[in-house]
Amino acid sequence: MVSGGENVQVSNKQVILKNYVTGSPKESDMYVSTNVTIRLKVPEGSNGILVKNLYLSCDPYMLYLNNMRNYDASNTDSKPPVTPLVGYGVAKVLDSEHPNFKKGDLVWGITKWEEYSLITNVEGLFKIQHTNVPLSYYTGILGMPGITAYTGFYEICSPKKGDHVFISAASGAVGQLVGQLAKLLGCYVVGSAGSKEKVDLLKNKLKFDEAFNYKEEPNLDAALKRYFPEGIDIYFDNVGGKMLDAVLLNMRPHGRIAVCGLISQYNLDKPEGVYNLMHLLIKQVQIKGFVVSDYYHLFPKFLDLVLPHIAEGKIVYVEDIVEGLELGPAAFAGLFSGRNVGKQVVLVSKE
Repeated sequence: MVSGGENVQVSNKQVILKNYVTGSPKESDMYVSTNVTIRLKVPEGSNGILVKNLYLSCDPYMLYLNNMRNYDASNTDSKPPVTPLVGYGVAKVLDSEHPNFKKGDLVWGITKWEEYSLITNVEGLFKIQHTNVPLSYYTGILGMPGITAYTGFYEICSPKKGDHVFISAASGAVGQLVGQLAKLLGCYVVGSAGSKEKVDLLKNKLKFDEAFNYKEEPNLDAALKRYFPEGIDIYFDNVGGKMLDAVLLNMRPHGRIAVCGLISQYNLDKPEGVYNLMHLLIKQVQIKGFVVSDYYHLFPKFLDLVLPHIAEGKIVYVEDIVEGLELGPAAFAGLFSGRNVGKQVVLVSKE
């Protein structure tokens, strides 16, 4: 391995958007470039850092972060820019011109889908202080998805012991942690997922009280009434659409809904309607969307809560790791068909 600070040039594999996405993202919408090089030295005076990317996080929001759709319908011939995708990752600092980072530091935050990245805006980077857990956890349970789960559950939903909690896309990066936090608080917890394997995971490994495969339920309202005969206090929404509409029928008075994601709607030309909004009024239900970056100041508090539970085995985390940057496009596209089981991660380098 070439050490940081040596003014050498190396090849730098990158994942680049080939075509604007229509419908669900496909592996063929992206390609891996191998003809780029990078100098392993931060330009003097740039105040940036040079990192080697170790793990990359696959997240649905990357569709929007990377402007992967062509929103200019009048320009059908336009092509996306030839730049690597951007997303959350875990990296090792090889060289630094920034006073807060030094060679050898491990960080998580926004980086690029490539082997090495020059990061000049370090605002969104967190130093990794706790290395007695897998580094990949900082793409998930100890990274953006983890603080998302913590924020949505505690800050938005104001939970209390005995609450009836429902989580959609419950085996995903965020949902699996929300469910376990709710169980630790003494709540009754049910999750929905899209396969028998994921339902078994929720019930057996993650210790949800119940779980069901929404694809096997012809009537979502009836399914929710089966699992919540007395109604739902908290709904952690990762999917939107028909599931949200059915949940509205089953909320208890003064219930709380955190809107974290709407993955069922992301690839539709025309979003599905939500028709049962009257129940928000009748039952005085609170519904709130949130952007996790507004709550990053809570990260230390979040770690104080979660790290001991991980160490004691009271919280477990399921990851789906593919090895090699060239498998990144397929891994990202697979998110939208539910191919992954647990948090989808791309291993770029083992250091």
